[in-house]
Amino acid sequence: MTSADIDTGLLAPGWAGSPAAAETSDTAFLRALLDAEAALTRAQAALGLAPEEAATAVTEAAGTAGFDVTSLAERARNGGNPVIPLVAELTRAVGAEHGPYVHRGATSQDIMDTAMMLVAVRTLDLVLGDLGRTERALAGLAAEHRDTPMPGRTLTQHAVPTTFGLKAAGWRSLVLDARDRVAAVRGSLPAQLGGAAGTLAAFSAYGAADATALPGTYARELGLAEPLLPWHTLRTPVADLAGCLAFTAGALGKTAVDVLTLSRTEIAEVAEGSGGGSSAMPHKANPVRATLIVSGARRAPQLAATLHGSLVAEDERPAGAWHAEWEPLRDLLRLVGGAARLAAELTEGLRVRPKVMGEHLRLTHGLIVSERLSAELAPVLGRARAKELLTDAARRTYTEGRSLAEIIAEETESTGVDLGELTDPARYTGSAGALTDRALERR
Repeated sequence: MTSADIDTGLLAPGWAGSPAAAETSDTAFLRALLDAEAALTRAQAALGLAPEEAATAVTEAAGTAGFDVTSLAERARNGGNPVIPLVAELTRAVGAEHGPYVHRGATSQDIMDTAMMLVAVRTLDLVLGDLGRTERALAGLAAEHRDTPMPGRTLTQHAVPTTFGLKAAGWRSLVLDARDRVAAVRGSLPAQLGGAAGTLAAFSAYGAADATALPGTYARELGLAEPLLPWHTLRTPVADLAGCLAFTAGALGKTAVDVLTLSRTEIAEVAEGSGGGSSAMPHKANPVRATLIVSGARRAPQLAATLHGSLVAEDERPAGAWHAEWEPLRDLLRLVGGAARLAAELTEGLRVRPKVMGEHLRLTHGLIVSERLSAELAPVLGRARAKELLTDAARRTYTEGRSLAEIIAEETESTGVDLGELTDPARYTGSAGALTDRALERR
């Protein structure tokens, strides 16, 4: 097996081939590990703990072309992580004169954690870009369909009318919530540097007058946040990542699951811009993007649960808890990165069918506005009589196949109530338009 045979995403069409796939590949992780090692030597050089020539030599040697990711993966079994064999190879690549400055004072977890944060930051930047695309597409749909009436559905049944604009504004609100969470977490992800047990003792031994200055210098070299403390067993950064990624998957999943429902053949109120085909049924245009987004949203909570479980990390460095994070965190980054790309494509190409929505508003022969009739008739007929009348009229609407307005008119001729207006679903969307406007004010 070669490195090309690993990690292709054959069973993961939601993220395969996406920019997030490239940023979370084995090669990308190797790049992050090498970046972390090179930055460590540069940070020590900046504080006078290593020669500038050593920093240059390590940085120049830290190119991924010289390292076999498959070999590193196989040799990682001996020490439990890939940093150990990588440090040995990088030291040889740097040469005898400056090799002793490779990884000096650090522990494997410092490099692994820092690399994970680098991969996360690079992937989250892609996610933020795609969330921006999705938000803009949904804002356009909400504005365009501000007053497009459609059936509101609760517990799978027609409830009262709403507008597609309000629905799209709701989807956008969740996307903005996700964006805010991702942006906040992205800006807080720290470098990791503590040495063997989180005391920075080795750096003092190597001559640092104030070893506590080193983590900040290291973080600035990498563009990461400065850690307040070494967080080998204080896994707030990973838990925060898990939380924002799971939320984002769910937020995008809400839009996708609504699209799946509304694009059913018998509903067909919306459709993906270009659906996927079927291996057996040529007539089908499956909502593939929405399907894959929902698939990721269903997996994300369990992956996040594993990462939250790793908060229970014993001692100053844990056995198992830290190691359990690597794969689920990468899976989460991939799922969300892929889902964000798919969501942008889905919303930018979504086709809305107002005519079909209007037809569906008439399916219940006016019953969809029975709530309004109840409110309007109660002052005229009395609350008890209005309820009795509407209950009987609803039954007759179904059994006789007549409209609610026609049946009610027979019983309320002398009231002067304008049933034409009261039973028009398009005239009973409440404050949907105003709510949509208010939602679109959020930037």
